[in-house]
Amino acid sequence: MSADIPQTEENLIPSPSNSNNENPTNLSSQASMGGHIRARTNTAEIDSTIIHPGSVKINVTGAFIVDQGSVSPKELNTNERNYDTQDIRLPNHTAVVSHIAVDIGGSLAKLVYFSREAHSREPGGRLNFMNFETDRIDECVEFMKQLQAKQQKLNGSRPGDLCVMATGGGAYKYYDKIKEALGVDVIREDEMECLIIGLDFFITEIPREVFTYSERDPMHFTSPSPDIYPYLLVNIGSGVSMIKVSGPREYQRVGGTSLGGGTLWGLLSLLTGARTFDDMLGMAERGDNAKVDMLVGDIYGTDYGKIGLKSSTIASSFGKVFRMKREAERLAEDSGGQNNSNEPSSSSHSAEEPPFCNEDISRSLLYAISNNIGQIAYLQSEKHRLSTIYFGGSFIRGHRQTINTLSYAIKFWSNGEKKAMFLRHEGYLGSVGAFLKRKPEGWGRRMSFEEAAASGEGEVKDVRDELKALKREVSRTE
Repeated sequence: MSADIPQTEENLIPSPSNSNNENPTNLSSQASMGGHIRARTNTAEIDSTIIHPGSVKINVTGAFIVDQGSVSPKELNTNERNYDTQDIRLPNHTAVVSHIAVDIGGSLAKLVYFSREAHSREPGGRLNFMNFETDRIDECVEFMKQLQAKQQKLNGSRPGDLCVMATGGGAYKYYDKIKEALGVDVIREDEMECLIIGLDFFITEIPREVFTYSERDPMHFTSPSPDIYPYLLVNIGSGVSMIKVSGPREYQRVGGTSLGGGTLWGLLSLLTGARTFDDMLGMAERGDNAKVDMLVGDIYGTDYGKIGLKSSTIASSFGKVFRMKREAERLAEDSGGQNNSNEPSSSSHSAEEPPFCNEDISRSLLYAISNNIGQIAYLQSEKHRLSTIYFGGSFIRGHRQTINTLSYAIKFWSNGEKKAMFLRHEGYLGSVGAFLKRKPEGWGRRMSFEEAAASGEGEVKDVRDELKALKREVSRTE
């Protein structure tokens, strides 16, 4: 499938068969809230990218995700700060693209750009994904300048030939900074609309992108389909927005919550001293929330089967902390009063140690926020009679515990009647949507509103032309 962007048309190369060299089989983005997704720091590693504008045929036929690992949610590798989000190969897109897109939120700036591999024998190119901490927006702008320099080096085009599509609150906050640094047009797009366009693109066009989660099948992929409406989008960034989507241009923000990724990041930075979001997820991976949370089993001693609660179900997040902290303080006082030596005894030293660790705190808070989001999402879907719920946003980043908690919450509260859907590029809905907003708006969407409208207009025009021809023929015979 191809869609026009107003520039000179280029020949399309037939789709190559997918070989095992780029087997589209592995999981979602493990993007980092604390640094770039890729460790690219200079233009030497950007093999080819945006060239001069012109009229291009953007072709998404045969698109697939470039995989390099397993097909289940990966355990977080805490020895690394930067995590890869897999590129999307566009084997049938042979022309170059002259714009990049960025979604600048409260915590992260998410960048999307199209590139071609230098010296590659394979046709087509790739969509590339990177993110930067918003507090370090200068690094993001610098990388965009590198893309611009590469563009000029490759074909000597003017700086103004590059265009930046921007969305999110930072598209306004940092508009002047980006425009002055690059000296190019910066086109700002509506955040909610970009989220919907980006999600629709992933749902309808990219195989092995959307999946459901269960303990038996952690990544059950769904096939791209044009029949996707209605649905609820729960976008989890610094805060949470919930959007009811009834069609390509029919959507409404129906709710949200201020308790999102920014809450987890902020509280854990105070409680644990962790420096990056992925450090926090790494600690949560190693923690045991049962040492911090009060469980159903702590109250009843067993399951509460009559109402369907397992003994491991959380009855109160952080419910053990106050009691355990009081006990630890009391033990410390008693031990200190009995010890007459100058050296503290081993018992008093151990009593002064906190009865819970940073890892346990991290896991408990991750569960608390994820469960809260899951329950609110269920209530909104119930209120608006929506059975399909998509979870997006950089809070998730392919993290198994987060996905499991959100999926379990929807399944539990709906008695299995509603589906929680996840994406491998969940943090890039807005930036991909902004990328696709570069005219024409129907870029890359089969069964899009624009295509349907164009098709209908064409049919009406054909009928009108036939009627006019018939009328002329009748006039001649008269």
